[in-house]
Amino acid sequence: MKFVVKLFPEITIKSKSARKQMTKILRQNLQVLFRQHMLSADVQNKWDSLLIIMNQEDDVSRRKAIDILSHTPGIGFSLEIGEYEFTTLDDAYQRVRDEYRERVAGKSFCVRIKRAGHHDFTSHQAEIYMGGGILKETDAASVSLKNPEVVVNAEIRNDRVQVVRQQIKGLGGYPLGSQGDVLSLISGGFDSTVASYLMTRRGLKTHFCFFNLGGSAHEIGVKQVAHYLWSTYGESHKVKFVTVPFEEVVTEILTKIETSQMGVVLKRMMFRAASRVADDLRLPALVTGEAVAQVASQTITNLAVIDRVTDHMVLRPLAAMDKQEIINTARRIGTEAFAANMPEYCGVISVNPTTMGDRKRVEETELNFDMAVLEDALSRSVTQRIDDVITEAESGLEDVPIVETPKLNDIIVDIRHPAESADNPLQLTNNRVLEIPFYELESRRTEFNDEHRYLLYCQKGTMSRIHAHHLNIDSTISFGIFNEPDIRRPLTDAQQKEPANA
Repeated sequence: MKFVVKLFPEITIKSKSARKQMTKILRQNLQVLFRQHMLSADVQNKWDSLLIIMNQEDDVSRRKAIDILSHTPGIGFSLEIGEYEFTTLDDAYQRVRDEYRERVAGKSFCVRIKRAGHHDFTSHQAEIYMGGGILKETDAASVSLKNPEVVVNAEIRNDRVQVVRQQIKGLGGYPLGSQGDVLSLISGGFDSTVASYLMTRRGLKTHFCFFNLGGSAHEIGVKQVAHYLWSTYGESHKVKFVTVPFEEVVTEILTKIETSQMGVVLKRMMFRAASRVADDLRLPALVTGEAVAQVASQTITNLAVIDRVTDHMVLRPLAAMDKQEIINTARRIGTEAFAANMPEYCGVISVNPTTMGDRKRVEETELNFDMAVLEDALSRSVTQRIDDVITEAESGLEDVPIVETPKLNDIIVDIRHPAESADNPLQLTNNRVLEIPFYELESRRTEFNDEHRYLLYCQKGTMSRIHAHHLNIDSTISFGIFNEPDIRRPLTDAQQKEPANA
C-alpha cells in the first residue's frame, strides 16, 4: 500500500531552503501521526512530494492512513497508488488497464499521464496508446476528453509506473509547527473553534485559553471541543489548555461597571488575563474569533479600545467573514453540531451596549474594578496538556466498564458525529446498533430501558467514556463502552456555542 503526498501549492513556490524545511517538518509530523495511530509506514522525501510505503495491507490501516492524510496541515492532496516496474510502454499499459478495468466498465473515460525520466515516448503518446487499449480490451463505453465519467490517472517515473487508485483531498495550509505558537481564546462556539482551526491549518501550534463563565458543565464541553480540534487536525504536536475561572470577574463587572461598558470591559479583562497566560507560556500572539460588527463589542472602535490592554499581537482570522461563512466552515470541520448545542454562558449582557467605545471613559469606569479579583482568577488558573483534559475532566470515568465482546442482549449505541459514522459505518453481526449522536443522548434518554445494557461507541473511546459515566449517574440502566480490539483510547470527538470570550 503506497501513497504519494503532494505539497500545498504555496509551499512549492517558497525558496529552496524554506521549502526544504517545511517538507522536513511535514515528513516528521506524518511519522509522528502514523506512530501514534500504531501504523507501520516509511515516509520518504521525494523533493516535490512525499512517498509513504505502508507495511500493513489491511483495510483498517488503510482507512486510518487516509484519515491522517486528509487532516494533516501542509498537504495539498494525496494519491493512493499501485506502483509497478515496467520495461515497455505496453507493460505499463497493462498495469493501468488491470487497475481500472472494473471502474471504466460501461462508462466514458479519458487517460491522463504524467511522465518524468527518459523514455522513447511522450506523455501524450502514452495517453493515446493506453486509451485505445482500454477502449478495445475492457467494457468501457467510450472515450470522452471533455466530460469523462472516469479519469484514468497514472504517473510514469523512470522505470516505474504509479497507477492512481484514488485522490485524497488534503487540508492545505502549512505543516504544523512551521510558523510558531499562538494562544487561542476558546469558548466552544462557532467563532472561536473555527478561528482555532484556521490557525492550526496555517501551521501554528494553537494552545487554548478558556475563561470559565458557566461552571463545570461549560468547562467539560469546551475541553471536549478543544480536544476534538487538536486530535483531528493537530495531534502531531502537544499543546496546552489553560482554564481561568472568571465567574468572580463577571460578578465584579456586573456590580461595579457602567452597564453600557460591560461588554468591552469584560473583553479587556480577558485580554489582560490571556496576555499573562501567553507570557507564562512564552507565546507571542493571541487569537480570537471576533468578526467585525458581529456584536456590539466587535465594532472597529471597540476592538481598538480592547486591544490597548495587551502588548501581544492579536490575530482575528474571522475578521471579514460573515456568520454564515463561519457556520459553514464549522459544519465542514465537524464542529457545527457541538457549537449549536453548547449552552450560551454570556454573563455580561448590556441593555444598551456601546458600539463606539471611548478609551478614556472605559479606563475611568475600570477604576471601580478591583484588580485583585482578576489576580485571584489568574492565581487559580489551571494549565493542562491537551491530551489530559478529557481523562481528567471528571472523577469516576475509570469506573465505566469497557467491553470488547458484547453479550447478545447488549445494544451498541454509536454516538459519533453523523458524518463520521456515515464514512465508516459500525456493522455488527450479533448486536443491534443504534445511531444516536452524543449531543442527542440526553434528549433521547427515554429510548433506553433496563432490559438491556447499552454500550456506547466512538472512534477513540473518550467521548463514549464521558457520556456513559454521565448516563450511569442516578440511573437504573447500565451504560458501558464498546471498544473494538483495534481501536485505541483515549482521545475525543465533541463541541458547542459562542459566549463573550469568543
